[in-house]
Amino acid sequence: MKLAKYKACICEGAAEKAIIDILLDNGLLIFSRDELIDDDVIRCRDGQQFEKRYLRKEFDDKISVIRILDSKNENFKISKAYRDKIDVINVVTAPEIEMLIIHCENKYNEYCHSKKKPSDFCKQDLRKLKYDKKYETVKAYFDPPDKLVNAIKLYHQKQQTKDQYSLLDLLK
Repeated sequence: MKLAKYKACICEGAAEKAIIDILLDNGLLIFSRDELIDDDVIRCRDGQQFEKRYLRKEFDDKISVIRILDSKNENFKISKAYRDKIDVINVVTAPEIEMLIIHCENKYNEYCHSKKKPSDFCKQDLRKLKYDKKYETVKAYFDPPDKLVNAIKLYHQKQQTKDQYSLLDLLK
């Protein structure tokens, strides 16, 4: 994956932001926080809002927009004036970010037999975790960060799909 000089990392939700923050704060990604626009992860999912807020500034080079999302079908519409100034890189966490927890807990086989959505499996079958998608909960769960890295590797092995990036592609 080739990234431009300037980067924007956009996360779909609080859980995704917590995961990216853990990886950034521990120097585990192929980019660092100081390379990001505003030195932080962005929660603006709408292309036009992103354009208004960030692209109207002066940049002397292209911007890589790294979107962490759970669907490869989400649109990110940018006006023609800015399309040649950005590269959009979609990092898909489908089916859901909860799959990282399922792998971390070594419950993948049980999950597959349950025929539940990953979020329902986490809530119903992993109740001892008292899981929710809040930023603080996810950040606390994946401490220490090697727990998260191992889960990303396992998840990639099971969910590997062609022609799309996963969180593994962002790791150093």
